[in-house]
Amino acid sequence: MMKVTRSEPVLVHAAGDAPVTVREDYYFLSNLDQNVDALMKTVHVFNSSSETRSDNAVTLIRESLSTVLSYYYPFQGALAVRPDGRLAVRNDRRGVPFVEALADEELREVTDVSAPCAAEFLKDLVYIDMDSENAREASLLTVQVTTFKCGGFVLGLAMNHCLADGQSAAAFLCSWAETARGVPLSTSPYHDRTLQSARSVPTICFPHDEFTEIEDVSDLAGIFGNMPCVYRSFTFDAGKLERLKKAASEDASTTTCSTFVALTAFVWVARTRALRMRPEQKSKLLFAVDGRRRVNPPLPNGFWGNAIVFACCISNASDLLSRPLSAASRSIKAAISRTDNAFIRSAVDYIELNRVARPSLTATTLVTAWNRLEFRTADFGWGQASHSGPAELPHKEVAMILRGVRDSHSMVLVVGLPLSCVQAFQEMVDQL
Repeated sequence: MMKVTRSEPVLVHAAGDAPVTVREDYYFLSNLDQNVDALMKTVHVFNSSSETRSDNAVTLIRESLSTVLSYYYPFQGALAVRPDGRLAVRNDRRGVPFVEALADEELREVTDVSAPCAAEFLKDLVYIDMDSENAREASLLTVQVTTFKCGGFVLGLAMNHCLADGQSAAAFLCSWAETARGVPLSTSPYHDRTLQSARSVPTICFPHDEFTEIEDVSDLAGIFGNMPCVYRSFTFDAGKLERLKKAASEDASTTTCSTFVALTAFVWVARTRALRMRPEQKSKLLFAVDGRRRVNPPLPNGFWGNAIVFACCISNASDLLSRPLSAASRSIKAAISRTDNAFIRSAVDYIELNRVARPSLTATTLVTAWNRLEFRTADFGWGQASHSGPAELPHKEVAMILRGVRDSHSMVLVVGLPLSCVQAFQEMVDQL
């Protein structure tokens, strides 16, 4: 077992010549920020090279963090519940915990989060500043740099999702890397989240099935409760992806379906079949849609926060499994098309009127697409990371799409299933 020895955390604050002056005691969080108070843990792997062997690498990361915090100042604060019950960031400038760590082994590939023992290995590379990991009490950002015997290192981050969706998290990392290289930010963060405030008279104009509770007629809770949930990675090389996209297209002789839609349709159908849902069971699919360019007017360039809403598809299991894969992909395309300005404003208003609303996950497959995020483009001065990705396994309802490491044209699905259901899922993959 690898041993990681951590130093005591030090608090990093924004540089003294911060260009941003915080005038308010609280930083506003929109309705799309309110219900995602979870820690987003990521690792970014930098292999040994003449640059990364330098003792100055850790110092550079820490000092450039101080510089970039002047632009991303909310990370220095803490979550607080205001008198009206809303979450906000208290601008108390407590700082960001920064930890240096040493590993007693060579840097092995940190690629497959579902591999045996990987979760324990990755957990040691991300610093959490409290035992309970209660996201509302933990620091909004923690940083750990772990140096390995070979000279390579891993940058581990724990970031509160309230502050950033995946695109905003990647933008922060790229800005941080730019400050490390001493170049101006290519895009400055836009902090005014009141652009996503509810309307003066909140109005729900659409059904928001993403919040609908589905009856568990298949006893899925019992299946997951009585059998261990195991995680497996399923690789789709270029050939398998092409066959899948044709199967998910209306006309199988041509490819009219994106990789995301095809993989999402496949995992929805395959997971429904593998879990042996009853024919009358309603099977729900959720996936995030970026609303930045879908609202009117579009959000400003560099908007920093959560701008995603959940698109939703619901089908009886019998219909989903008896129809071709193209029917599932058609439902997904329709859900994406529905996610326009009117729908997004309605979703924001729905949360305003239902403050505790969270998407229901009963009989649900929730797909997250990590392959779309630009974490790996961050260059601190010694080239891009050899790998960037999640540092923990998802919840059992979540399927992650990752880009292949050895083959950039391949995709990887990480899925959690009861042990007895894994073979059925594997057989559907093998049939492609």
